[in-house]
Amino acid sequence: MQPGAPASTRGLPLDLDDDLNSAPRKGRFSAPGNPWWRPTSTWGRVFLLVGALLVASSFAYALHICKSFLERDARFRIAGSGDIQATGLVEVSRAEMLPVFGEDIGRNVFFVPLTARRKQLEEIPWIQHATVMRLLPDQIRVTVVERQPVAFVRHGQEIGLVDANGVLLKMPPALLTKHHYSFPVLTGMDAGDPLPSRKARVELYERMMDELDANGQHLSEQLSEIDLTDPEDARVLMPEQGSDILAHFGEDHFLDRFRRYKAHIAEWRQQYPKLAAVDLRYDQQVVLQMTPGSSNEQASLAPDNSDAAHSGKPMAGQIEPKAAPSVPAKHEAVKTAANVPAAKAAATPAKPHASETAKALPKSAKQKAKDERVSALAARMRDKKRADAKRAALKQGKQKPQTKKHSTSTAVQGQ
Repeated sequence: MQPGAPASTRGLPLDLDDDLNSAPRKGRFSAPGNPWWRPTSTWGRVFLLVGALLVASSFAYALHICKSFLERDARFRIAGSGDIQATGLVEVSRAEMLPVFGEDIGRNVFFVPLTARRKQLEEIPWIQHATVMRLLPDQIRVTVVERQPVAFVRHGQEIGLVDANGVLLKMPPALLTKHHYSFPVLTGMDAGDPLPSRKARVELYERMMDELDANGQHLSEQLSEIDLTDPEDARVLMPEQGSDILAHFGEDHFLDRFRRYKAHIAEWRQQYPKLAAVDLRYDQQVVLQMTPGSSNEQASLAPDNSDAAHSGKPMAGQIEPKAAPSVPAKHEAVKTAANVPAAKAAATPAKPHASETAKALPKSAKQKAKDERVSALAARMRDKKRADAKRAALKQGKQKPQTKKHSTSTAVQGQ
């Protein structure tokens, strides 16, 4: 033994003592060995692969057994229509809903295609949204949200309903009477129109209703029918004493135009007994249309110059006569303004002339250009009408041309 050798190696052979001193010592920070799932030997890898295959096969077999059990077990089969629950049905009956699940009677509840059934339910016009889920062991639960009508719709001789999305809804007349709806009747929409087109028209109607009913005034209750043939012009049938007036409200400023109409309709009707329609879409004037065959062929009333207006000379902004649009008949289910006192409809006292209702506002360059275009169009229409009348008179062998009967259009300056 060498002097100075460690005590732990004393008494050992010299060669063994050298091996111990030269061998590296494992400290606490030495790298650990490979984990069990990463064997270094080939046989270790083989055993690990075989074990993984056995576990996966066992799991797949267990799933197959469970699936076979669920498919063949009678406890999971839908026995009849009584196992199909439904909530939210008001206008849609169970008799209308159950045919959607006709193929699922006797089928295992796990094999019912829920997504397909939901889409089929939403194809029913009255159902806006549906939810279908399984209720173990053998039932189906359906929850529906039905559409809410916002107006009547007349297409042909039939009266139906329409919702905010433009979807046409049918309802038997007995149920219509039972619900006591008080909507206006919309015309100008048909089932053959694209859904986006019908939706745009209903949006125009709803904007008008919201503006008229703002501040709790409920002015929309005085409306009878609204023609939405032109999606940029809401033509409203206004019930008046003895006859109905068709008012053009355009697509905006509904409340202002409604107030203007109510403020002057009594005066206009007093001055023009054959009044059939009122166009309120212009900022500087109001166009009055008379019924066909009226004795008052044409008149143009200008503010602060009524004598010149009655002289028969064409005025700036004058619009040629045109046929008054047909006024649709009202439906019995629509609530009219018959309950409104007549004094309220004519609250504004009559004035000497309709031209004095308001002073003309300064016209902008855009408005002047528009008036010039209208005047040019009016001149062309007058020339065409005279030429047509002359040809008709020559054809009949008369010396004096005859003019056709038409409705009278009167341009009235007003608010």
